[in-house]
Amino acid sequence: MKYFKYILLSLFITSLVQILLWTKSGDQIVTSPQIGDKLESLSYTPYRGFEKAPKSDAEIAEDMKTIAQISRKVRTYAIDDAKRVLTNVKDTKLKVDVGLWLSGDKNANETEIETLFELTKLYGPKISSIIVGNEVLLRADLTSEELIAYIDRVSKRTRIPVTTAEVQHVWLTNTELARHVDFICVHILPYWEKVPIERTLAFAKEKYDAIAALYPKKPITIGEFGWPSSGYNNEKAEATLTNQIAAITGFLEMAKAEKWSYNIVEAFDQPWKGVHEGSVGPYWGLFDINKQPKFHFIKQTIINPLWRYQMAGSVFFGILLTFFGLRNQRVNFAHAITYAAAAQAMGFGIAMAATYPFVYYMNFGMWVMWVMGIILMIPLVIITLAKINELFKCTLGIAPERLAPLNLKSDHVPFVSIHVPAYKEQPHVLMETLDSLARMKYTNYEVLVVINNTPEEFYWKPIEEHCKKLGDKFVFLNITCKGFKAGALNEALKYTNEKAEILAVIDADYVVGENWLIDLVPLFDDPKVALVQAPQDHRDGNESLIKQAMNAEYAGFFDIGMVERNEENAIVAHGTMLMARLSAMHEVGDWTTYTIVEDSELGLRLFEAGYTAHYTNRRYGWGLLPDTVEAFRTQRHRWAYGAIQILKKHWRHFMPSSTSLTPYQKYHFVAGWFFWLSDAFGAMTAFLNIFWVPFIIFVGVTIPTLPLTLPILVAFLVNILHAFILYHTRVKMGIKETVLSAIASMSLQLVIFKAVYDGFVKDGLPFKRTEKGGNTKKVNKSPIRHEMILATLLTISFFALYFTNFTRITEIYVFAFTLLIQSIPYYSAIILRIIELQSMKPKK
Repeated sequence: MKYFKYILLSLFITSLVQILLWTKSGDQIVTSPQIGDKLESLSYTPYRGFEKAPKSDAEIAEDMKTIAQISRKVRTYAIDDAKRVLTNVKDTKLKVDVGLWLSGDKNANETEIETLFELTKLYGPKISSIIVGNEVLLRADLTSEELIAYIDRVSKRTRIPVTTAEVQHVWLTNTELARHVDFICVHILPYWEKVPIERTLAFAKEKYDAIAALYPKKPITIGEFGWPSSGYNNEKAEATLTNQIAAITGFLEMAKAEKWSYNIVEAFDQPWKGVHEGSVGPYWGLFDINKQPKFHFIKQTIINPLWRYQMAGSVFFGILLTFFGLRNQRVNFAHAITYAAAAQAMGFGIAMAATYPFVYYMNFGMWVMWVMGIILMIPLVIITLAKINELFKCTLGIAPERLAPLNLKSDHVPFVSIHVPAYKEQPHVLMETLDSLARMKYTNYEVLVVINNTPEEFYWKPIEEHCKKLGDKFVFLNITCKGFKAGALNEALKYTNEKAEILAVIDADYVVGENWLIDLVPLFDDPKVALVQAPQDHRDGNESLIKQAMNAEYAGFFDIGMVERNEENAIVAHGTMLMARLSAMHEVGDWTTYTIVEDSELGLRLFEAGYTAHYTNRRYGWGLLPDTVEAFRTQRHRWAYGAIQILKKHWRHFMPSSTSLTPYQKYHFVAGWFFWLSDAFGAMTAFLNIFWVPFIIFVGVTIPTLPLTLPILVAFLVNILHAFILYHTRVKMGIKETVLSAIASMSLQLVIFKAVYDGFVKDGLPFKRTEKGGNTKKVNKSPIRHEMILATLLTISFFALYFTNFTRITEIYVFAFTLLIQSIPYYSAIILRIIELQSMKPKK
């Protein structure tokens, strides 16, 4: 309850702000001009759904009644459609502009015309005009002469006015065509002409006046005018309901003032048109597919009727993310309010993505895109919020209080058994480690040098002799065992001095400070303490630029993550600079060999048994960095693979019903696993997006929407802020080291993806040692070839989308930029490799 008051207050304030923002903009209302009389005409096609299924006669009759409420006429485009409309229009006063669909198929054209003549006999009084062909010359399906022949043929057989429908420039360049029609039927569609909404009416008048000037004695009808209510922008022409209302109502006012004849496209939304007209195709109707008007001519229109649901969802998800993100943490008001604000912003994004299917017509491809996007969005949001939480906690939150204090005093000097496992280590490196142990001020200890599975005398013989020189405290063991490092450490327990109360483990390449045991052993005076951990550091970090990068990358974990985890008694045990209470180890089963990260697994078992751990970020030991980028990657694969092994084994302890771990410990371990998973998800989304690009370019399928792409961009921005701010405030590093750290960290994304995949599908992968101290014998000449392939594919995809975005669709630019962001980890791997190659060059 001490911290809950801050969480509760933050929930209230941020939720209230979210609600106020929604009520200010969410209930946007448009009052349409009072048009008064009915519309002159509406376009209509008797189909439904994405599959263009024909409507039944009953459905068409119902549609005609709906149209008759606001219009005097209806326009059709093909003779079969006209026949079905004429059959079902009898119960209304609607007139029909009958359209013939002409194409390059002469037989089909003959059928259209002959059927027309039959319909004129049956439904003559209902037919207002005949439109022979729709944009035939624009599509170049027929020549001007062929089209005129069809028009003349129809005109000779009927007294009903006859015309053809074309766009403005066709009429301006085909004056002969105008001589053969009874009136000009011109299409004026500003959206397709990339005209911004502000210029729509002026554009329509310019087009109309140009036609009128050329044909002053010909009647003119605007055969199509309209604007889509949704879909992608066409350069500066934006498809929104607000713009549709402005375009349609403004046009109707102007048409009334100018006494224009017109037809509005169209009556109902037609989802099937998305195949031919892109994302805006389904959304030209004045009514939606449920026959509900999108806006009203005689009363106010709410632009977003779902805004209350979206507001409720935003607030709900914001509260949920805030509560579960902070409930098990020590927080002050500044930390709580900033995190809650970020959670509310994420809640907004989730709500908008969740309501997407209720806003747009969804086909199969869109459902696939949406479902996959939501699945990938959930862990991305959790991981991003975890980073945000750590950022605000470290900069605005409660300062660390639990780091091991300096100058601890104790009258008890327990016996410490220090185990140094070594597998084919360079003798001079291991000797340096042993010499540092011999110089320690602590007196009551032994050192077990555990040479394991190393038959080569070159490695072990000099160490055996060196141990004899160092004296009785140093016990040389040369053992053969199973179980890799854990197996060797278990074997070493058999040789451990019976007086030992504390077990310490260091890597074979570590030079330790003389005060290591004196400073930290007193922490074990508390019988509940079973684990004391000091950070890793490295003494060769300034040898080259590549080692600076690696060293900077390691430092962040020990000065940021471990410090915060220590506050909640949830540190990660790692296998060097580690001390453990020997009796507690025996109680939980010593080292386990099912995992290749036996150190972290031991720490978790000690927590599950109810023990306490301590951490200090003071440096007491300095090891060697990996020799190569490949060794650096191999080590990270081992850590990530081992983390998944532990997750598979211990997941029951993290269930809500389990009491073996505290809520604080559960949070930190789960968050840690999510960080591993985040890199895996990052690689997965890159694969999927590369796969999606050809379909966008060549098929015209749905582009991933902003609510599904923006989280990737936000996550990248948060990672950048997290790194630069915390490396400056906590790690005390400059810009150069921070950039090098970021490059090294991001370069590992594909490696971690493979490790996570291996962890879930492969059991028992062998322990691969990290080559250090010049021990590398075989160098992979191309350790980053897969990253190079992915970087190339993502870059090609970016440029392909950018340069084929002829209509400058915003969503395509955002998606392209997302691909570019996703390429950064793979370019980081390339840069790290270049740095390595430069570092390998002999210095002049």
